[in-house]
Order: sequence, then C-alpha cells, then structure tokens
Amino acid sequence: MMKVAKGKKIVVFLDYDGTLSPIVDDPNSAFMSDEMRAAVREVAKCFPTAIISGRSREKVKEFVQLSNVYYAGSHGMDIMAPPRPVVMDKKGTEVLFQPAKSFLPAIQKILTELEEETAKIKGAMVEDNRFCVSVHFRHVKDEVKHHHLLVKKLSVQKQNSSLINSKAQVMEIRPTIEWDKGHAVEYFLETLGLSNSDVLPVYIGEDRTDEDAFKVLINQSH
Repeated sequence: MMKVAKGKKIVVFLDYDGTLSPIVDDPNSAFMSDEMRAAVREVAKCFPTAIISGRSREKVKEFVQLSNVYYAGSHGMDIMAPPRPVVMDKKGTEVLFQPAKSFLPAIQKILTELEEETAKIKGAMVEDNRFCVSVHFRHVKDEVKHHHLLVKKLSVQKQNSSLINSKAQVMEIRPTIEWDKGHAVEYFLETLGLSNSDVLPVYIGEDRTDEDAFKVLINQSH
C-alpha cells in the first residue's frame, strides 16, 4: 500500500457503523471510542477525510464529534463539504448537496406509516435517517410478527417506488435514485479537486453498501 501511495495525495473515506464503531443491538448506542476518535482526528490532520454513513448526516456528526472531517449521511444523499458555499435550510441546518431532496415528502410519509405499523410489533424499531428509513428487527422474537413486518415493508416499497436494502437484521427504504456511496465518493473527489491520477483514495468499510464505493475506486484505478 505504501508503495502504491508513493508520490500521491491520499484521501480517506470511512464508513461509520461497524468501521468506526462496533455493531450494537441499540443503534442509538453505536458510540465510537475515544481512541478511535483520536485516530480519525489525526488521520484528518494529514489527509482529507470523509465519513460516509447510512445514518442521517446530523446523527453521524453527533457521534463522531470532529470538525476536521467531511460528512455524508443517508448513503451519500446528504453531503456537507466546506469548499462550496454553505446553504442554510429553514431549520438552520447546513445543506450542501442533496440529490434526493424531492423525495423527502414521500420518505416522511413512509416513516409515519412504518412507525404506526411497527408500534404493534414488540422489539421493532424505526430509525429516521432523513433520506432513508431503517427498520431494526433484531429484537423481534415472534417470527409471525417478523414476517408481517417484512410483508408490510414490501408493500410500502411497491406503493412508494422505494428501494429496500437488507442487512444484519436491518432493512432500509430509500429513494429510487441513481445515487449511492460510490457517487458520494466521486462527488467528494470532484468537489475537493482531487479527481486526478495523482490521488490515491482509500475507502474503509464493512457493509454491503460500501461495495458501491469499492467498485467506483476499482474502476478509477484501471
């Protein structure tokens, strides 16, 4: 790796859950350790560093608590990158690039429907990641209710033309837009002026959604 990096500018991309923090039963308790935070802080001092997560941008920023890294939430559908002028939304939140913004009303509708439905299922939890909705069912012990939840999610998918991504006892509904973590990586590289042959992007992640970024970087290296 050091041999390949010689003479090149390194850019670091990191997933959050399972990469910077352990996978835990309660998604609201996926805290990164002080040691990990210190390591990321030091890396960001040396190289441009971005964290690309499936969580909402605000949530992952709250977990990481670092000001010297860039953040992309909702699998790259909500990106904060300082080089461009910052736009403020009505809530005073920094918004830079949100390719799925037009889907927000539909996502909010899905969120409401799922919260009502999962309220009947003990152990199920719905997480609002702004541009996508995650349903956690690792604590659902009743297999019949588990199946009912699955069917309900599939019907919501069909009605709202949304995409379902399944992983580690979590199912996600997100807009059917041609945008993923790979596109987010491309956007960061272009925005930061680092999309040339003198740059070596390094992406660390362990989730299926990270494979979209791996594919982009593999294609760029050939």
